[in-house]
Amino acid sequence: MNESSEKIQVERKEIQRAAKDLRDAHPSEILAWGVKKFGSRKITLACSFGAEDVALVDMLQRIDPEVDIFYLDTDLHFPETYQTRDRLTRRYGKKFIRVTPDLTLEQQAEKWGDRLWERDPNLCCRLRKVEPLKKMLVGYQAWITGIRREQSPTRAHAEVVEWDEAFGLVKLNPLAYWTHEQVWSYIRERNVPYNPLHDRQYPSIGCQPCTIPVKPGQDFRAGRWAGFDKTECGLHPNRKGESQ
Repeated sequence: MNESSEKIQVERKEIQRAAKDLRDAHPSEILAWGVKKFGSRKITLACSFGAEDVALVDMLQRIDPEVDIFYLDTDLHFPETYQTRDRLTRRYGKKFIRVTPDLTLEQQAEKWGDRLWERDPNLCCRLRKVEPLKKMLVGYQAWITGIRREQSPTRAHAEVVEWDEAFGLVKLNPLAYWTHEQVWSYIRERNVPYNPLHDRQYPSIGCQPCTIPVKPGQDFRAGRWAGFDKTECGLHPNRKGESQ
């Protein structure tokens, strides 16, 4: 076994130990651990301006406001999503890093045809989300997400700290074990600005053409890519490293 392989094994063991030790910790403690472990310039929060992410924004501002927070701007978001971004900026004085695809919507249509998301949503997500994310994460050692286990079967095994095979860095999911109710209790207690679409039966909010309201009793992500066998955009692969 060479030195590099030994180093990887040690790092994986440390991640597994952290996941076990922090499993029952408050998300703020998990965030604080991540910032201390990697430093404020080597860890970043991915924000989609959904309920989970705005809660994490609030927590992170209390721990270290210097940590970068970014969002993937597909140019297809709801107006309410951009409004939520602006409300958070005013509340915390935080500038969110805008990450954009290589192709504009017009250029994408010229190359792949108009309204690609209606014909091949996986390709559209790869072009407008996955590839931009890969470029954004270069130079960071860890990233933070708002995924929770109860959101969908594809997220049911998420740990609070894990190794991200797809992007090659550590991934923190501080809310992995939190419930929907716990997230909203935090938002209300802290009066955190949130996307008003949540009040209109949108528990999970993505791009406007690919998101519809969810009926009572449905999966949290049932409103995403309705009509397709798809519940993930590729940012959060399953445990085998296969994009969903």
